[in-house]
Amino acid sequence: MNRFKTFAGALLAAAVAVPALSMAQDRDEHHDDRRMEQRHDERGAGPEHSWHRGDRLPDSYRDKRYVVDDWRGHHLHQPPAGYHWVNVNGDYVLAAIATGVIADMLLNQ
Repeated sequence: MNRFKTFAGALLAAAVAVPALSMAQDRDEHHDDRRMEQRHDERGAGPEHSWHRGDRLPDSYRDKRYVVDDWRGHHLHQPPAGYHWVNVNGDYVLAAIATGVIADMLLNQ
């Protein structure tokens, strides 16, 4: 009787765990595919229009001469603490000061 309970418990745990793991894997793979498709379809910022949210701003554009201190004069919203606006060829990129990770963009059409 004890072996039967152990076997039944293991079988039940496997029946619940396998579909859940499969669903998580499918969702992650689908999300990655969709994100890559989106990057190919959307224009980005920067000299080659290839920078997107989540990308890291190249070090050469993290220099003070690209930082927009007068964000109001450029009709931009106030950057949150730890962020600043960067002007690259007429595109405005909101980037983290410490890491250069792009949080938002305003593209020059």
